[in-house]
Amino acid sequence: MSSDPQPSSPDRHATASSADIDGETDTDIGDVRSDPRAARGSLSGRAGRLARRAAIDTRPLGHVAFRRLWLGQAVSFTGFQLTSVAISVQVYDLTKSSLWVGLLGPANLIPLIIFGLWGGAVADTMDRRKLLIMASIVTWTATLGLLVQAILDVGSVWLIIGLVVVQAIGFAISSPTRGAVIPRLLPTVLVPAANTLNFTASQVATFVGPVLAGVVIGHGGYAVAYGIDAVLFTVGLYAALRLPRLAPIGGEIRRPGLRSVIEGLRFLVTRPVLMMSFVVDIIAMGVAMPRALFPEVADTRFGGEEAVGWLVAAIAIGAVVGGLVSGWIGRIHRQGIALIAVIAVWGLAVAASGLMGSLWLAVLLLAVGGAADLVSAVFRQTILQTYAPDEMRGRLQGVFTVVVAGGPRLGDLRAGATASVVGVTASWTGGGLACAVLVVVIGLAVPSFRRYTTAARGPVAERPDP
Repeated sequence: MSSDPQPSSPDRHATASSADIDGETDTDIGDVRSDPRAARGSLSGRAGRLARRAAIDTRPLGHVAFRRLWLGQAVSFTGFQLTSVAISVQVYDLTKSSLWVGLLGPANLIPLIIFGLWGGAVADTMDRRKLLIMASIVTWTATLGLLVQAILDVGSVWLIIGLVVVQAIGFAISSPTRGAVIPRLLPTVLVPAANTLNFTASQVATFVGPVLAGVVIGHGGYAVAYGIDAVLFTVGLYAALRLPRLAPIGGEIRRPGLRSVIEGLRFLVTRPVLMMSFVVDIIAMGVAMPRALFPEVADTRFGGEEAVGWLVAAIAIGAVVGGLVSGWIGRIHRQGIALIAVIAVWGLAVAASGLMGSLWLAVLLLAVGGAADLVSAVFRQTILQTYAPDEMRGRLQGVFTVVVAGGPRLGDLRAGATASVVGVTASWTGGGLACAVLVVVIGLAVPSFRRYTTAARGPVAERPDP
């Protein structure tokens, strides 16, 4: 709230007491009643104010370093998504086997787990700008390797998988590092808005990248796709190069290694607020994510492959729309209870979508779930970035990266295995309902998480749970 710089007076208090919440005096109201045009103007003014309050908060973009980082991430992640599709299509083109395409999953996930945790530990011990540059160069080198093998028409699946591993290593290190950088670039009050901007841009890239890949591969081939990614990635590399020096601050700086990773995990398990922010995400993705069921439902209920694309896109579309009307997120202070609520909404929306016989109703409900998931991601990332001390932030961002990457894959396994036993509808709807119930029961059972508020951040504010 902003204070009035003018001195108070009896006359001013009398005027204020006759004003409504929008600052209109009795004279204003009288004019509105006597002039319909004024009434319409007042209503449009209120609508405009409400729209501005609901619109995505772009204040972090006023900070040059963050603006470069955000734009670089948005552009380069679009290229990353384009390349991910191109790799899958090229591997299938070379092998005519879905098994080989499936092997790209562990080729991405295993390095992500190992180097996500290790990279987070390194981010706590060295200049994060230098580490982000190094990791970005690793990823860029892998993309250039994919480009060269496509130009030369090498035709080696093992070479492609090896380059995917290298690419995943670079991404696993850069992702937690980038997350740990944001609280150093911005005031704490702008961190939720910054995360909203980041997640919204990522969802746009998740939608645009694959669509662009279909057009590019069809008309230009794999080399053009990888070439576009290489060019787009230079924007992200430039943003990293222009960051200020971000040397470690606070605490005892240790050499990164297994001991450092274990210290980070030990810190996490002794802080219920942080621990619960990860637990509820695992519940949301591992229990409710219905993605693995989309092909079967599209075939048996919605009439074919085209429906799969809409089901996959629905969550991303909802997240983008949710991001565009996310101005209210930064005004939520009880982030613990808010996180429980939005994950429950995610679960219920997923459950309802699984019962729909209409594709468009299912898409609409999944979009609602996608919007709730974006809000959940913003709250979780914000709690981590503002609660954890800087000397632990990299390691905890590493855990965040692993959870975000691994949760949906656990959800795929859960959904597929459950559907093979009880059927696709029970698996889809039952998972959503179970998620909503579990997150409410488990979340409310931890008092420090339930009462967590932005008014008192950090470990010193946490009272032991009874």
